[in-house]
Amino acid sequence: MAELRTEEEQLEAIKRWWKQNGTSLIAGVVIAAAGVFGWNTWQDYQASKAEAASLRYQQLLDLAGRNGLDEPARQRANELVGEITDEHAKTLYADLARLLDARLAIDAGDRERARAALETVVEESKRGYLKGLARLRLARLQLAAGNAETALATLEGVPESLAVLRADVRGDAQHALGHVELAREAWHHALTLAEQRDQPLYGVQLKLDDLGTEEAML
Repeated sequence: MAELRTEEEQLEAIKRWWKQNGTSLIAGVVIAAAGVFGWNTWQDYQASKAEAASLRYQQLLDLAGRNGLDEPARQRANELVGEITDEHAKTLYADLARLLDARLAIDAGDRERARAALETVVEESKRGYLKGLARLRLARLQLAAGNAETALATLEGVPESLAVLRADVRGDAQHALGHVELAREAWHHALTLAEQRDQPLYGVQLKLDDLGTEEAML
């Protein structure tokens, strides 16, 4: 009987404990389960978004790779850029889509649209290398528009990883300003860096050769 009473007392104690703590225990289990489910759902959602962004970017890349776009293809490219930048803002795909948008705009003769796309990458991207690429292309646009001083200022933000191209464009800007020695120095620097980094660089030696020809004609 003593053992029975002990068992009954233990059972009553368990019942009392469950009455006091059972609800919170169940709630904790439910919350934990919901958290796992919610995390998995979030992960699946993010993966789905990334897949959609990748698919759209691939479609845009395919269009950009064509030799000349007709109006329907150009319109579709514009739609894809809008979809990627609106629905996948702040992602790598958004930055890449804007860079492609700028290239397509230049091909179409729309320099204003190209400038806006590149400036958005410069201002909003958190990826230093892509910001640098955007700055290089923006500087070239500014040079083409006759704004060499602005181009030099734009180049200041280009990272060291793009130093070869930065030096090349800086030489172009200095040459546009009539600064022959500064242009020569920049182009020589570009060639030196390209050789050190085993990086191909085309056209710079021709610019230096032409610079020598110009001086001979003076």
